[in-house]
Amino acid sequence: MVAALRVPLIFALLLKWLLCWDIAKAAEPGQTPSVPVVVATARAAEETPRMFATGSIVSRADARLAAEVAAPILWIAEPGAEVAKGDAVARLDASRIALSVRDNEAAVRRLEANTTLLRTQRDRLRTLAAQNIASRNQIDEAESRLAMAEQELEQARVARDRARLELARSTVRAPFAGQVAERLRAAGEFVAVGDPLVRLVDTRSVEAVARAPLASAASLARGQDVRVLDDVHEVRSRIRSVVPVGDERSRLLEVRVALLPEAWPIGAAVRVELPNGPARRAVTVPRDAIVLRQGEAYVFRIGAGDKAERISVQPGPGRTDRVEVAGDLAAGDRIVVRGAERLQPGQRVTIQRGDSEVLAERKGPASRTS
Repeated sequence: MVAALRVPLIFALLLKWLLCWDIAKAAEPGQTPSVPVVVATARAAEETPRMFATGSIVSRADARLAAEVAAPILWIAEPGAEVAKGDAVARLDASRIALSVRDNEAAVRRLEANTTLLRTQRDRLRTLAAQNIASRNQIDEAESRLAMAEQELEQARVARDRARLELARSTVRAPFAGQVAERLRAAGEFVAVGDPLVRLVDTRSVEAVARAPLASAASLARGQDVRVLDDVHEVRSRIRSVVPVGDERSRLLEVRVALLPEAWPIGAAVRVELPNGPARRAVTVPRDAIVLRQGEAYVFRIGAGDKAERISVQPGPGRTDRVEVAGDLAAGDRIVVRGAERLQPGQRVTIQRGDSEVLAERKGPASRTS
């Protein structure tokens, strides 16, 4: 029985000795344990200098619809009402205009009857002249009276058509589909020609309007990719147009960027990232690779023997998840993106599997994916 108890005791003492030996070995000077890290590759890219310009969201169709005739307002659309192209947004009292239309139509009918009579008389005199019964002077006088009557009839028709046009314009209609953003007058008010009635805004066709320095005009062109963002979210789009006319005071020109209607409400303040110079070659690294401590920026590069090298860098502009950096880095360098907070210069690292970018670099260019 004593022999049976000695075997487990000896095994326990041996296991304890091995554990103590491992701990002592790990504690020896210069034997820093390796740190597991995830790495990515520094890339050479063609970067374009960028700048941020303040802007706002506007509608491509925003109009203040005015009265085209002088009359009291009978009805006007409520703010927020959605209207289609051609729908009424205001109706004016057209009673006086309707009377003018009737008066002009009566004048046209009277002059049409007079013209018909004068034409008949002229034709009769021509027949009599062929029989040497009527003189040439009588025919000339009849033709002159007919010509003046025809001119009077044309003037009466113009006056009638003008009255009909005013009658039609007593109903103010939407020139485009949109939403009534503001009602500038109320029912019962008398308005003169040109007085604004409602503000109509097309909320389905919006864009961002930004103002950039005149010095950047050569770097801006229609179709360029840009970012529009605020403190909450961002949208990628393209420049729709550049207005190459600068303001004399601000020295700024206008840039318009097409947007989807659901991006921002009209009137929202945004920032627009615009090109600001010719493209240049630069080295980029993932944002997560840059360590910022005590006012210094640096990255860890994996050197020979899988040892970490601390490289000071100066971050530049960045787009998406990569940032341009200036420092002692080259395209193809392996850069730590996870685990850098535990690293010390010269420390050995263990690269975690699953980093497809680094694995592709090791296998060769043929295995890379775009």
